[in-house]
Amino acid sequence: MSGIYIHIPFCKQACHYCDFHFSTSMKKKDEMVLALAKEIVVRKNEFENEIVETIYFGGGTPSVLSNDEINFLISEVYKHYKVSENPEITLEANPDDLSAERILELSKSPINRLSIGIQSFYEEDLKMMNRAHNSAEAKKCLEEATKYFDNISLDLIYGIPGMTDEMWKQNIETALSFGIPHISSYALTVEPKTALSKLIQTGKIAAPEDEAASNHFMILVETLQKNGFIHYELSNFGKENYFSKNNSAYWLGKKYIGIGPSAHSYDGEKRGWNIANNSLYLKAIQNDELPIETEILTISDRYNEYIMTGLRTIWGVSLERIENEFGLEYLDYLNKQAQKFLNDDLLSIENNILKPTPKGKFLTDGIASDLFYLNLEE
Repeated sequence: MSGIYIHIPFCKQACHYCDFHFSTSMKKKDEMVLALAKEIVVRKNEFENEIVETIYFGGGTPSVLSNDEINFLISEVYKHYKVSENPEITLEANPDDLSAERILELSKSPINRLSIGIQSFYEEDLKMMNRAHNSAEAKKCLEEATKYFDNISLDLIYGIPGMTDEMWKQNIETALSFGIPHISSYALTVEPKTALSKLIQTGKIAAPEDEAASNHFMILVETLQKNGFIHYELSNFGKENYFSKNNSAYWLGKKYIGIGPSAHSYDGEKRGWNIANNSLYLKAIQNDELPIETEILTISDRYNEYIMTGLRTIWGVSLERIENEFGLEYLDYLNKQAQKFLNDDLLSIENNILKPTPKGKFLTDGIASDLFYLNLEE
């Protein structure tokens, strides 16, 4: 199983918290679509023996593309790659792009999964984050989308300054009222060089508080599990058979090709990333060059990635796989580093699988970094 990720580097406006690569100028959109199509074709040999099971339009805001542009890029994948019989084809979209007409059009296209960036149903949160939609649009688009799409995910952000536990519970309840089978939810994080970071530094917005975010996370886990969702990855909750196949492939170490500026690729042994600059990306592709840098992953890199992704998912970290793939030295090191977290009831081992306990889940990324093996080869 392998996937193709297509990065659409355009947004109508910049959300205050976002540090992804995008441009708010649409001037080069037509050129970019042709360049993405060309990269899809040029890189087909990388997947000569692979079957593509997922195609994912991320960004930026992929829903700024027209349906014809989206269909054109999908048809290029079908023309040049072996695609499975029933692939998962996801479009990330914002509510302001999803009118009733647009949703109906999309339902007739090969897109069979929508990932909708709601973030919050509260007007004040959306304004503070500089989202392009309002609360009424968020609800209206879910009402329409659920008429035509069965497989829908929505994004919610917790730990927003001023958001009480009650408001957060209400956000979750509103999402559940639409019968959505998948929710991705993240803590508001302050990335350097973002507008949010500047607003906090100048005292215009309060900084997010860890304790509030931790409470919101606990409420989220408890509420969604009660409603039949499986907490299959730290930030992702899905009903049975509705896990994101695209994201699960990342976490399970499957191969993927990233198309477009700033997109990442992985083939099991090396990781690559395209240049995060629209003009330089376009220039390179037009000159028949691939604007990609790659690094061969060392055994320590691969171990560290497995620890990070394994601990974040319900599949955990297999101690047997650590021994078989990385050797006894790594297994001994992991057992030694994990001991204090096992003693503090933050990690547990069952059936030779290492996983965070409910108490340890919110701290997963910090725990993982303490289990990383650094500079073993040096």
